[in-house]
Amino acid sequence: RDTWSLEPGFGISRAGGSNSQSATVREHNLLGTGVAVSLGMTKNVDRTGTEFSLIDDRLLGSHVALKLNHAKNSDGERDDVAVVLPFYALDTRWSAGVTALRNNRVDSVYSAGKEVAQYRRQERAAEVAVGWSTGVQDGWVRRSWFGVNHSDNVYAQEPGLVAPAVLTDNQRLTSAFVQTDWIEDVVERQLNRNLIGRPEFFSMGWLASVRLGWAPGAWGSGKDTGLYRFSVGKGWRPNADDTLVTQAQVQGQWFDGQIQRQQAGAQFQYYAPQGRRWLFYGGAAVDVLTHPQPQDMLQLGGDNGLRGYPLRYQRGTRRFLATVEERFYTDLYVWRLFRVGGAAFVDVGRAWGGATLPTDNSQTLSNAGVGLRIVSTRSAFSNVLHVDLAKPLNNVPDNQSIQLLVKVKTSF
Repeated sequence: RDTWSLEPGFGISRAGGSNSQSATVREHNLLGTGVAVSLGMTKNVDRTGTEFSLIDDRLLGSHVALKLNHAKNSDGERDDVAVVLPFYALDTRWSAGVTALRNNRVDSVYSAGKEVAQYRRQERAAEVAVGWSTGVQDGWVRRSWFGVNHSDNVYAQEPGLVAPAVLTDNQRLTSAFVQTDWIEDVVERQLNRNLIGRPEFFSMGWLASVRLGWAPGAWGSGKDTGLYRFSVGKGWRPNADDTLVTQAQVQGQWFDGQIQRQQAGAQFQYYAPQGRRWLFYGGAAVDVLTHPQPQDMLQLGGDNGLRGYPLRYQRGTRRFLATVEERFYTDLYVWRLFRVGGAAFVDVGRAWGGATLPTDNSQTLSNAGVGLRIVSTRSAFSNVLHVDLAKPLNNVPDNQSIQLLVKVKTSF
């Protein structure tokens, strides 16, 4: 069906008690070439800035993808570039690519939803990788990679700003790595799950990945460091109608004889249709840090799932979040442009742990609320406008009785 590739827009969003504004012009099919370009201006709680991006997924008629991004912000600049021949189909036999990143910005430390310190972070990263695949064999795909990765992170006090009590240690790593991915080719088409009235595709087979790297001190890494990343996921059918999607992952480093900066997590999402218009949704996520640096701390608040509280309200080395929703999908088709739905929800979560935290994370927080969902059927990509009202169910200092959240997301 016809969709609009030109997306001019102006946005005002609110989450966790903080406002954001943006103005963008985005074209997903420039002059029919398939090239996507965008220019935008944003203002949020962290920074203001302008950003330009260009994406060509079929460079010179090939399957090579080119991605360029430049952002000039009030606190620094960010540049991204990638030239990649991806595994563009399950039966594709090889891939190769080069990526690079340069990012200079000021990051903030929050306590109970309030900014208490700031510091400058300068990040540089690059990667070169080559991959090969066996193609589809008996419904399975195995892909292997070899590459070299470089990352350099520098943290410093920013003149004129309150510095955190402890800064993250600078770290420079140059590593060689190997990676293997396994994909089970099982995909299901569903309707009215995370969108309204548009087809959705769920991967129901096993997805697994193992990546191991070694950064020797002789390459400028400072000390010999092992790097690892594992992930596994699968979709399940508890019965004929319900869908359960699960995922777990762990990544970290090994040096000085022990695990360092490790983050382990698991998530699940459960979809249970209750007729054509109603659906019960349940989701949960758990994350754990082992020997983290201050910059690694997990955050929880109105900007990442706990909708009744200010953004970044709690921080810690442990975090859990659970959400239940009753979703409603209407038949409204406003001007044949927008489909409308709604949700009633309850969120429960907590972040805690970490000796250097300046905030009290002693209680589990919860909120309840209702929301409106609007999906544009003419946009080239199905973004969902969320308008939520959430009431906190705990008595906490300096928190409003009702939080209004207005955001655009990729799902319901």
